[in-house]
Amino acid sequence: MIIIGIGNVLQKDDGLGVYAATYLNENYTFDTNIQIINGGVEGIHLLNVLEENDHIIILDCLQLDDAPASIYAIPAQEISGYGLNNGGAHEIGILQCMDMMELQGKEVPEAIVIGIVPAEVTFAFGLSDEIMAAFKGYVSVVLQYLAKQGIVSTQKENTTPLAEIIDRAKDPRGVMI
Repeated sequence: MIIIGIGNVLQKDDGLGVYAATYLNENYTFDTNIQIINGGVEGIHLLNVLEENDHIIILDCLQLDDAPASIYAIPAQEISGYGLNNGGAHEIGILQCMDMMELQGKEVPEAIVIGIVPAEVTFAFGLSDEIMAAFKGYVSVVLQYLAKQGIVSTQKENTTPLAEIIDRAKDPRGVMI
């Protein structure tokens, strides 16, 4: 299983998936081998990751007509066209990669998008107040999904605060997973 954080940390709430993936990687251990990666705005460059894995959790913002910070867990095949990496900085997004696999007759991985409705997508680092307030709930939804898959997570004794992860994204030498 793989968790892919998608988004652009230069566009405020759009970076949520990257921040969440880093947060999970730095603050939790899992009883099953889970790879957590920063998919950022890689789009088509994630095709090989999709081809090599059979179960994927995608963390990202969803442009849905709902209140900011609303959290969704939706099977990926059900949300094509709902703003997940459609154009912009993402160019060809992860869902389009899955469509390409299907058109090529390749087996498409089981995938779920755990998304959140952004409050602000603008050129700025960080997260809006609404998304900051909802962040722990968002991570909880990811951990609940993993638990339903039979994967036990344990919070590490020494954790990295979200604010520190966001600050690192501002530093060109900062290390994001």
